[in-house]
Amino acid sequence: MAGPLLQAWGLGAALRSRAALRPLGLLAPPCRELAGTGSGEAALEENPFYGKYRHKIQELRRSSPDVFESRMEKRNEVKKQPVGYSKQGEFIKCMEEKAEGLGTKTSKGGFTKDKTLDSILNVEMVKEKSAEEIKQIWNQYFSAKDTVYAVIPAEKFDVIWKRAQKCPSFLYALPRKEGYEFFVGQWSGTELHFTSLINIQTQGETAPSQLVLYHYSELQEEKGIVLMTAEMDSKFLMVHEAQCLANQVQLFYATDRSETYELVETFNHRSSEFKYMSVIAELEQSGLGRELRPAQVSDKS
Repeated sequence: MAGPLLQAWGLGAALRSRAALRPLGLLAPPCRELAGTGSGEAALEENPFYGKYRHKIQELRRSSPDVFESRMEKRNEVKKQPVGYSKQGEFIKCMEEKAEGLGTKTSKGGFTKDKTLDSILNVEMVKEKSAEEIKQIWNQYFSAKDTVYAVIPAEKFDVIWKRAQKCPSFLYALPRKEGYEFFVGQWSGTELHFTSLINIQTQGETAPSQLVLYHYSELQEEKGIVLMTAEMDSKFLMVHEAQCLANQVQLFYATDRSETYELVETFNHRSSEFKYMSVIAELEQSGLGRELRPAQVSDKS
């Protein structure tokens, strides 16, 4: 399935035309490969995030060499597409198929399958408390843990949830020192699963989630709040990076700004018009993730 995903995005050539910005995680080869020089493996290794996924890529190469070679060949086919080529609808279809499988597959990467609110706190007992008291209990409990958490007002989550039903997937940009690493967020019920785009490109529909946001709406009607917490694969994401992705969910799904939410609608329903650079522009305008980008230090030597 990695082949259709790569074909769906077809962004390698487009990225090469914007080399100064160098958004990451798209397996974009350097300019010299426009002429067709260099092997697929060599180009893959030049990706700034190759080191993070080296073990899984090499494991695929050893266990299923035919599959690995097939994905490399399909990747090379994408590079031959003209600038602006896009079959993103196929990508979204693949993500929807991945979402359908989330409820039936065994949880990977140490994530809790069917994680319930009752497994965290006594729901019947907290119903006797006010929304503010529950918020304090929730925040105090998770403040001592390395994870992402929040108490979302019912009205805001209602907006997010209704939009998630219409637009279940989106592309998020995580600021890095060198540029941006892209993550795909896919809703499955009230869970939001994040997987890096390079992970999808190398592993296809078997790519495991690297971050899962759990939303609990049991107290939404009675207390006017929705509780959220998360689990993440700490080999790939730090807490403040996961927090940046979680904040972007509210930026794009709970916004009052029509131009911002229109990016989500475009990604899901007018895929040929979607421009990933608009996501970066919106993120930079919001200021989210600014702390993830170290200040540039000029070379005075």
